[in-house]
Amino acid sequence: MSTAVIILIVIGALVVLLIAWIISTQRQFVHIDELCKNALGQIAVQLNSRWDAVQSLVQLTAQYARHESETLRQVVEQRRLSNITTAAQVNEQQGALAQVMGRLIAVGESYPQLKADGVFRETMAGIKDWEEKVRMSRMVYNDTATKMNRMVRQIPTSLIAPMLGFKEREYLTTDEPQKTKYPNINDAFNK
Repeated sequence: MSTAVIILIVIGALVVLLIAWIISTQRQFVHIDELCKNALGQIAVQLNSRWDAVQSLVQLTAQYARHESETLRQVVEQRRLSNITTAAQVNEQQGALAQVMGRLIAVGESYPQLKADGVFRETMAGIKDWEEKVRMSRMVYNDTATKMNRMVRQIPTSLIAPMLGFKEREYLTTDEPQKTKYPNINDAFNK
């Protein structure tokens, strides 16, 4: 066998290995990208469930404070997103929910008979449960986004990520100054 044939075989083998690596890397990117989309979808479902619980509280509040409930109902209708596809939309929903919950807790404080209502208390407990589920889903999303971001940024996968159309994922964040304004659901039960 001549040297030229051996060189062609080696080059051919290298090309096949390169193509196999690109296909494997693309599959990894797709897998992680789908996990990110799934995590955002789970958060969207949980946020919608929280909005449903908040809407129930708004309807219950209507029996005690007509003006407050009308204002809250308008906020709920304006803030609900049916399709959450980005971390920014999740953060926006989180802030809107916190604002509405703060107002609901304030109404509960103003109307002790509302706060004592069994449905109000059960719904607040349900919201607390949904908040925990959202918190866990946010952690799953951020962990998955970290995996994607590592692949996008680390060599050698960073060399082909742009060619395959993959980019870094945005993290879900907590606005620390805003967080201090969030209502503490536990306070609604303890007062």
